Amino acid sequence: MNSIKISKKILRAAGKANAKYRLIENGDKVLVGLSGGKDSITLVHLLKYMQQHAPFDFNFKAVTIKYGMPAESYDMLHEHCMAYGIEHEVYETNIFEVARDTIRENSSFCSYFSRMRRGALYTKAIEGGYNKVALGHHLDDAAESFFMNMLYNGTMRSMPPIYRSEKGFHVIRPLLWIRERQTEAFAKENGIVTIGDEACPAMTMKVKMPHARESTKDMLKEWEENFPDLFKRLKAAFCHLQPSSFMDEIYIER
Repeated sequence: MNSIKISKKILRAAGKANAKYRLIENGDKVLVGLSGGKDSITLVHLLKYMQQHAPFDFNFKAVTIKYGMPAESYDMLHEHCMAYGIEHEVYETNIFEVARDTIRENSSFCSYFSRMRRGALYTKAIEGGYNKVALGHHLDDAAESFFMNMLYNGTMRSMPPIYRSEKGFHVIRPLLWIRERQTEAFAKENGIVTIGDEACPAMTMKVKMPHARESTKDMLKEWEENFPDLFKRLKAAFCHLQPSSFMDEIYIER
């Protein structure tokens, strides 16, 4: 098995984010959501690198949520993790069966399956006594979330690098200062076969495709062509909020 190569840019960005927000600290027990896509694959290998090189000790385990679909298999993903010394478990659920009975025809599926998958992951974290759950969201996700909330919901909201869940543990996003194209390049450079939308249960159902996110992604891509520093400026803006300059009466100074 060839050694995994992680670019210096990824290591530098993740290291700075970890230092700033104290995402992973000495003694942490971290559960990582591993779908098998390019982002979560990058995340588990980044954490493995940190575990080997960071000046503190922590443990982590990757968990893949199995929906319970016919012929659904994560054998290759499990073998990949074992080959690189990454502890991995496939967590069996009945999400697919439940969805067939509860999701409405032609309804949007992204938020539905995201909630179900996240709920199963949180349950596993509580059962295993983990104090942190790591997700593979990156800077593109944060930017898309911000503009989707603004344009479709009328709220100023994005993704924090760390927050305490209602269950008591912290949710962390170690890739939040990393671009999506960097996770794509990581998987390609290392010849890693990733899992895409074909593994989503919604592909077997009559539901609407998530047009809002795709439209927002296309919008940001067009903007970036005209403003190459767009994401650099967005990252800076997300780190330097001035709430009193808006119209929410909670933050207005008198």
